[in-house]
Amino acid sequence: MKLTVFKRMAAPLASLCLAACAQLVTPAPNWTTLFDSASNLNGWTLVGDANWRLQEGAIQADLLRSKGPSYLVSKQTFTDQEIYAEMWVDTHTNSGIFIRCQDPQKIGADNCYEINVWDTRPDPSYGTGAIVDVAKVSPMPKAGGQWNTLEIKAKNNHLTVKLNGVVTADATDSKFSSGYLALQFGSGVVKFRKVLTRPI
Repeated sequence: MKLTVFKRMAAPLASLCLAACAQLVTPAPNWTTLFDSASNLNGWTLVGDANWRLQEGAIQADLLRSKGPSYLVSKQTFTDQEIYAEMWVDTHTNSGIFIRCQDPQKIGADNCYEINVWDTRPDPSYGTGAIVDVAKVSPMPKAGGQWNTLEIKAKNNHLTVKLNGVVTADATDSKFSSGYLALQFGSGVVKFRKVLTRPI
């Protein structure tokens, strides 16, 4: 009798486990982890002066001590790549991801592609979801106060950006073909809990 009851209970429990396990998404083998909860900051170079730190499984910054923005810059360069990032920002955060940067010590929209996350940018056309000076976004999505997914593809001269699964920028531009990747902090609060990349 006890064995029969156990079998009846085990079947639905096994089904629940399979359903839960099916929801877990593991990146394909060719993804490279630039940051996750098990990482440190050894793969990054600090540019500018902000209080970047590891906190509760994320890279976080919320205090800027330098005159301009601060960046964590990758120690390696990339050419054609796909980027997946999970980030949290507040309403006033000025942040984003810079790709194909030409000089690892000088990060800016003039020598990188700047994928912007800035809900309160004075010129909203290049605010959250835009590629600054390359592809405007309209209407501008809002990222503040929540965790967001940011997906970037750079294949030859074709650049696309998705915020929370929605395409926000799509452009063709040939200024930069390869370079460094940088995470930006300019104001507010920013947290990155996952940054992955893979070649495409």
